[in-house]
Amino acid sequence: MDVGAADFARCLPCLRDRVGRAAFLGLDMEFTGLHSAFPQNNQPSLFDSPAERYQKVRRSVQRFTITQLGLAIFSEENSNKYVVHSYNFFLFPSTLGVMDAELTLSASSIQFLSHYGFDYNKFLKDGIPYMNELQEKILSQRLLEGSWKVYSALNMNVVKKAIDEVTCWIAAAKEGDAMILQELSDSQMLDVQLVLRQALPNVWTQPLRDNEVLVKKVSPQHRRLLESSSHDSCRKELILTSARGFTNLFQIIVKAKKPLVGHNMLMDLCHLHDKFYNPLPESYEEFKKNIHHLFPVLIDTKTVTKSIWKNYQFPRVSNLLEVYEVLCSSDLNPMDPSCPVIDLASDSVRYAGKAAPHEAAYDAFLCGSVLLKSAHLLLCRLTDDAAKADSSFSQYLTMLAEYLNKVNFIRGGVSSINFSGEDASCRYPPPLVVCVRGWPRLDERQIYQELQPLCHFDIRRLSENQFILLSNRFKHVIRVLHDYKDHPKLQISVYGRWRHSPHVNCLLKVSGIVALWSLLAFLLGGSPSCSP
Repeated sequence: MDVGAADFARCLPCLRDRVGRAAFLGLDMEFTGLHSAFPQNNQPSLFDSPAERYQKVRRSVQRFTITQLGLAIFSEENSNKYVVHSYNFFLFPSTLGVMDAELTLSASSIQFLSHYGFDYNKFLKDGIPYMNELQEKILSQRLLEGSWKVYSALNMNVVKKAIDEVTCWIAAAKEGDAMILQELSDSQMLDVQLVLRQALPNVWTQPLRDNEVLVKKVSPQHRRLLESSSHDSCRKELILTSARGFTNLFQIIVKAKKPLVGHNMLMDLCHLHDKFYNPLPESYEEFKKNIHHLFPVLIDTKTVTKSIWKNYQFPRVSNLLEVYEVLCSSDLNPMDPSCPVIDLASDSVRYAGKAAPHEAAYDAFLCGSVLLKSAHLLLCRLTDDAAKADSSFSQYLTMLAEYLNKVNFIRGGVSSINFSGEDASCRYPPPLVVCVRGWPRLDERQIYQELQPLCHFDIRRLSENQFILLSNRFKHVIRVLHDYKDHPKLQISVYGRWRHSPHVNCLLKVSGIVALWSLLAFLLGGSPSCSP
């Protein structure tokens, strides 16, 4: 089900109720870009520690925004059946009384989403506004000070025209006279009212149906009386609720504390924090602490499926849809009556017969479905048929205990980020060192291009003529050691810290010099001989 700004307020009460009754929530997002090209070397690398990767992701999240957020609400009807309501929320940064947001678009990401049918008109024209707590604090302060500013260029022209009309009208108007401003959008109606009230102490405004605003000339005393009324549509709390937009649902989700399920969800979590909670902190540890406070139970289906892969005869698959199709295959679950039944609700039934990859609501549905099917596989291995037949989501959570709060870490120094403890290390092949001979001014890019036809490595310069190679595949390490064994210009060997580290070599040289000077001093200075 698609939800834009025009429908969001109407849908919110129902969403609050469904989130409150959910067993868990599936989440997916689409963005205007993934990895920022600025600064250079911002791409993920096997050399990255979790803290280094976080800084890279943080820089990207600060530049890009969310175009679409998918939320799949899984409700447990009985011990073996789940009903799913899956929503596409089109989002667009709020321009209501806050600093104008700057959006960065990645050409490849825009092209990718366009290929899969993403509707950019819904994103731009009907995107639900949102803001984080810092932006809300700034907006609240401006409302208290009466210093409302219009940042939308489109609204600015409309407001200027409205002020001109009202100024001309009010000069000849009497108290009690009224006029109507027509053809205003929701955000324009609010901007017009706040600016008019701020500029003219003897007018009162009131929204009407059909995108109209009533402007009435009143006395200052009557104005003060109207401002204290509970029926005023421009009360601070109403404005803040409107400006929060999707953040209202985010706060409902946080308060509900339901398990949150995603796939490779580090980027999603960073955007959740930055766009709806607070700007991402500098500290990686503070980020982890904040996310765990917001979402005490996280489940990354990539972490789960990657771990259980070796226990089943899964074919090699690379994306979420392929994982889902494998888990649904009759070879893996041959007519198992105890397998969880997943029914799509009537508002999401379009996903029952047709795949919609990279549509956020569909991918959120896949995340939750993959989780249930993976948990059932684990349950089948450890329990008898009676327990399987009466399985519940709480049992599935027990089966998944070792994977909770561990978010997959793509190409880096650990296998996953543990939001409730220490990050888990992973076993990679040993690093290799390339010693260059007779190939002046060789850089990382040239070495990458040299090795690319054979295998893929992440490369970092070690010294003027040495480079370190990292791979996450043992077969690549073995292949390059074999094929470059007798290469005339590139000598590749297993990296040894004592042999190849510039710091260790420098230390050894300094130690050698000190030892040599000490020996020379001893031999030349010698102790004086004593005559009898």
